Amino acid sequence: MDYTIFMPVLISFALSVVMGPVIIPILRKLKMGQTEREDGVQSHLKKAGTPTMGGVIILLAVVITSVFYIPAYPKIIPILFVTLGFGLIGFLDDYLKVVMKRSDGLYPKQKMALQIVVTAIFAFYLVKFTDVSLAMLIPFSGGQYLNIGWLAIPLLFFAVIGTVNGVNFTDGLDGLASSVTVLVATFFTVVAVGTESGISPITCAVVGALLGFLLFNVYPASVFMGDTGSLALGGFVASTAYMLQMPIFIIIVGLIYLVEVLSVIIQVTYFKKTGGKRIFKMAPIHHHFELCGWSETRVVAVFSIITALLCLIALMAM
Repeated sequence: MDYTIFMPVLISFALSVVMGPVIIPILRKLKMGQTEREDGVQSHLKKAGTPTMGGVIILLAVVITSVFYIPAYPKIIPILFVTLGFGLIGFLDDYLKVVMKRSDGLYPKQKMALQIVVTAIFAFYLVKFTDVSLAMLIPFSGGQYLNIGWLAIPLLFFAVIGTVNGVNFTDGLDGLASSVTVLVATFFTVVAVGTESGISPITCAVVGALLGFLLFNVYPASVFMGDTGSLALGGFVASTAYMLQMPIFIIIVGLIYLVEVLSVIIQVTYFKKTGGKRIFKMAPIHHHFELCGWSETRVVAVFSIITALLCLIALMAM
């Protein structure tokens, strides 16, 4: 096994572990406290005041680690750009919410505009400066690729922004988004190494950063990742899938993200159509399970086990 697999994991893990005790007290001092929904799960009210924006730890660990590998692995540049781009949008959103006390953070239109800009730059870079095709590997097809021509570009926007917001919705319980995404990142690492695609240092760096962050983020969390972390991770998942020509596989390995988004869409639509009735006790769906009596740790464990199994299915589907 060469060092390009173990070293980025270890460097990023070490950075994450070292930065945690430094950054968390700073976030606490800056009053970067989490605000909890009054109408939400009652057990979450005690989390109010836990520092958020911990995604800064993940971002810094990934960026610092990846920079060392850029000269030998230029293909990590677009993934790093998207991860950092969405991370900065999340940071801005968190900063406005928490520090400037603007309850909504960025307005939805501003958030969407910024997400479209980052995605557009990624799409342009992919088409103009890389040899990565927009043809997509079809699961269980024995290596067949689907080429949908120019439609691949609108699909890319939909897939990237959808994935980013899916990870964002998943980030609602201690360690949930981190646990699910560390498994997804491990899956992409296995594929990246196996196909020698030249992006393994950044997938390894994300695995290391998340493992380090989980030490502070598992129940009861001493820090939350905030939008800084969840949007960055969504950007990482989507851009990595595209660099590997595997966007269809996001539906398999990222099924939890998809279910979280769909639960919100279904709930909101049903609520509006029926004048206030609900399908789920609360959306996103992880809160529904909590209100059904599941403990937070059980929801995280079950969602993580499901993701691990889906990653194995996705490997078989290659």
